[in-house]
Amino acid sequence: MKVAIVTNDGEYVSQHFGRSRYYKIYTIENNEIQNVEMRERSTGHFAPGAQNHTHHATEHVDPQGRHGYGPEAQSRHAMMAREIGDCDVLIAGGMGSGAYESFKAAGLDVILTDIAWIEEAVTALMEGKLRNLASERTD
Repeated sequence: MKVAIVTNDGEYVSQHFGRSRYYKIYTIENNEIQNVEMRERSTGHFAPGAQNHTHHATEHVDPQGRHGYGPEAQSRHAMMAREIGDCDVLIAGGMGSGAYESFKAAGLDVILTDIAWIEEAVTALMEGKLRNLASERTD
């Protein structure tokens, strides 16, 4: 199993998926960590070459007022999902509802957590104790 965790520093889970700089990727086999790598994100707010873009209150919002919808947002989410297409699980502190649904549709098991330290989140995942707080941590 490969697990992608969004981070800005390699130590802590980024609290906002779209504002993270990196993916820290864990390869886990037989409940043991086999490999760890850092990947720089090529899409998102802080990706290299990203345009300065701020969200407006009504931009990419669905009829329920949830963030991250519309063709442009869905296209960006698809690009992000391709960056970690070899992964099975995506862990973040939070993300917009549109991104959450897009990553799920791409086949990722998306887990939104309040655990701050990456090592603690990975341990909880391997022990089957990592709770998905998606209903609380999407906007």
